[in-house]
Amino acid sequence: MASYRNSRGPAKLDRTQPPPPANLRASTSFKSKTSNVRRSSSGSGFKDSDESVSGRVRVAVRLRPKNAEEMVADADFADCLELQPEFKRLKLRKNNWDSDTYEFDEVLTESASQKRVYEVVAKPVVESVLDGYNGTVMAYGQTGTGKTFTLGRLGDEDTSARGIMVRAMEDILANVSWDSDSVMISYLQLYMETIQDLLNPTNDNISIVEDPKTGDVSVPAATLVDIRTHHDFMELLRLGEAHRVAANTKLNTESSRSHAILMVHIKRSVTDMESEISSENYHSLHMSRSSKPPIIRKGKLVVVDLAGSERAHKSGSEGHTLEEAKSINLSLSALGKCINALAENSPHVPVRDSKLTRLLKDSFGGTARTSLIVTVGPSPRHRAETTSTILFGQRAMKVENMLKIKEEFDYKSLCRRHETQIDKLIAENERQQKAFEDEIERATIEAQQRISEAEINYKEALEREKVKCQMDYMESIKKLEEKWMNNHLKHATNGFNNGNRGGEGNDHANEEITELKLKLQKEITLRKQAEEELQNLKNSQFHPTEAGVNADVIKLQNLLDEETRQKQKLEDEVLLLQSRLSQVTFSSGQPRNSQLDNQGNGERTSIANLHEHVGLQKILSLLESEDPNVRLHAVKVVANLAAEDTNQERIVEAGGLSSLLELLRSRSFDEVICRIAAGAIANLAMNEANQELIMAQDGISLLAMTAADAEDPQTLRMVAGAIANLCGNDKLQTRLRSEGGIKALLGMVRSRHPDVLSQVARGVANFAKCESRTFSKGNKNNRSLLIEDGALPWIVQNANNDASIIRRHIELALCHLAQHEVNAKDMVSGGALWELVRISRDCSREDIRALARRTLTSSQTFSSELRRLRVEI
Repeated sequence: MASYRNSRGPAKLDRTQPPPPANLRASTSFKSKTSNVRRSSSGSGFKDSDESVSGRVRVAVRLRPKNAEEMVADADFADCLELQPEFKRLKLRKNNWDSDTYEFDEVLTESASQKRVYEVVAKPVVESVLDGYNGTVMAYGQTGTGKTFTLGRLGDEDTSARGIMVRAMEDILANVSWDSDSVMISYLQLYMETIQDLLNPTNDNISIVEDPKTGDVSVPAATLVDIRTHHDFMELLRLGEAHRVAANTKLNTESSRSHAILMVHIKRSVTDMESEISSENYHSLHMSRSSKPPIIRKGKLVVVDLAGSERAHKSGSEGHTLEEAKSINLSLSALGKCINALAENSPHVPVRDSKLTRLLKDSFGGTARTSLIVTVGPSPRHRAETTSTILFGQRAMKVENMLKIKEEFDYKSLCRRHETQIDKLIAENERQQKAFEDEIERATIEAQQRISEAEINYKEALEREKVKCQMDYMESIKKLEEKWMNNHLKHATNGFNNGNRGGEGNDHANEEITELKLKLQKEITLRKQAEEELQNLKNSQFHPTEAGVNADVIKLQNLLDEETRQKQKLEDEVLLLQSRLSQVTFSSGQPRNSQLDNQGNGERTSIANLHEHVGLQKILSLLESEDPNVRLHAVKVVANLAAEDTNQERIVEAGGLSSLLELLRSRSFDEVICRIAAGAIANLAMNEANQELIMAQDGISLLAMTAADAEDPQTLRMVAGAIANLCGNDKLQTRLRSEGGIKALLGMVRSRHPDVLSQVARGVANFAKCESRTFSKGNKNNRSLLIEDGALPWIVQNANNDASIIRRHIELALCHLAQHEVNAKDMVSGGALWELVRISRDCSREDIRALARRTLTSSQTFSSELRRLRVEI
């Protein structure tokens, strides 16, 4: 049994593939209408190229054997297919008691050899190509059902496993004569609707050229390589396979992500092909040939390995792999539409819907002999995909091609008729050549005379210029010497004056030093006297019998006692505040349960009671405490109070905003305090009046500084939230950017934490929305400040972010930026145009989709670029 490269199960067929015609019956038999290739028997020695032969597309079905995964997963289920190769038909089970029967030109079981497949599918096409016809061999099926194994297997380790490409080239090379024939190949892939050269990867955007007279399509920019040996062909196949795009999916470890197209161009001389004749007829045939020019036949073999269609939920495709799958399914859907139109004799065939259908224009409904092999898998899990593949083959069997031989005259023989005229032309050419040479000699002599005169004039002018430069040089030297002497005298005088001033300055400095010393000595004396008086006062306090009772000392003692009582009272209030803050912190750290609302109400009640009992001013004063625990609990209370709109005005009036900003300004505090302070500032920044106060007190610079120093994602989230709120104010945009707010916001994406990215995206969206309003009012005509600060690459990169909240903000920001023509060129060069197209088609919100479509259609730059790329909205 053959070993398959594609060892995984099948994937789904493209959902966009059209359903089978209603009049198509499951058991319908399609007999081949292909006639034998008729060769010309006329005495003219060549076949008229306008003569055509009808030929239906031949379709064979091949079943892939079960792989290891299917043997385990489907052990308890029967196969969905039953093949009857002797009757060239198969049965597709609907359920345990019902099935549909389909007939094909060939039915190949899982045990069919590669040689058998080649002989029944491709060999008749190869023989027609050698006779001067175009031929196509194509594999169609689900991903992982053995298309690449059937067509492109090289057979390095096992020659019996060679695929159709290798065996077809062996037959071609064995039947051509290298004296007069030639074989050239090109190897392409259609990837994401772009034709790429597998033999020259730098040639990655090849255009399709269509002959306006005949309608034939070609790719003249593709690399053409002359093939002489089978070894050369194998090396080129290996090179092409190495450059072909593949990916690992759940259904196939080496899933092809592109359609591979091998084109073999063959030129053969009719004279050489018919040289094997009997000796008795040689003379008469030679006389017939001498009266007619020889004929060259051109055949082209196209081998197409289609990429398999797939369903994302089965293959596990995501990201770029999912975009590849969409492109594959769209091209296969376009092919299915063309097959349907041809099978139903529709007056319009949508060939131009895809580059794949344009390349295969001659293969279906054209002049080529076409064989199609559809590959299926046995797993009942993929019955729907198998049914779709079989119905595609059934429809293809109804397509009729008109085969035409490709011949042309060998016009070399016609050259003899023009020998006399050629001789005359040669003589005339020689005469004109002699006259031309005489004219050249005359012009050369004249040019040499002019050059001699110009050289003499140049020497004279050069000598005059030299004398003039010498005179100017001497005069310049004289002036410089005079200036140097004047400067020298001036510096000498200034040096003397500066020396005198220096002496006076030193005397003045010495006087100041002496005066400072006297003041310092006086201060020291006064300090000693004060210390002595204080000591005397203490002695008199502890020895009343010696010094006596003094009224002033008693008054001072009373003041000290009062101060001690006030201090004790303040310490008691601090202890009470710490205790209540600990209770609030403990309650906020408990796990959530069914009583969450009651706990939240209790916490707010505790904070409100604490605020009313202690007083807001005292709480704010504790923000400057030396005790870090007191400072931490105080900032938590302020942050909780700032979360409610009713408290924000009182906090700002009491100086709370300034105290919070001061915490950010002092870098000695820990990051926890900075995080809580930033959160409180973010809550206050939701009020427009507070936003202007934050800007006036250098708040943006402090937030940017905190963002630069912080590493904790939660701290960055709080800072990003504060800046995002400020970005929503139209009046602050210019200042916000000039003080580094946008740079700081974009710099925080380094953490890659989704909460931080969400706040950054919100800030970008707010800023873009404000800019949009400013543009619409006519107050601004310059490029967006976001684009100038380099935000566009990050916006494009995250436009399709997995997190819906980030993606929604970015999509809204892109739409607002795109509303102004001045940003259009930057957005096109930065890749934002494709994201706008995607948003207009795939965005989950209707208002954003409509905004994107309106923006794309109203912008001249976007419209012209879309027309150039042939993209329709």
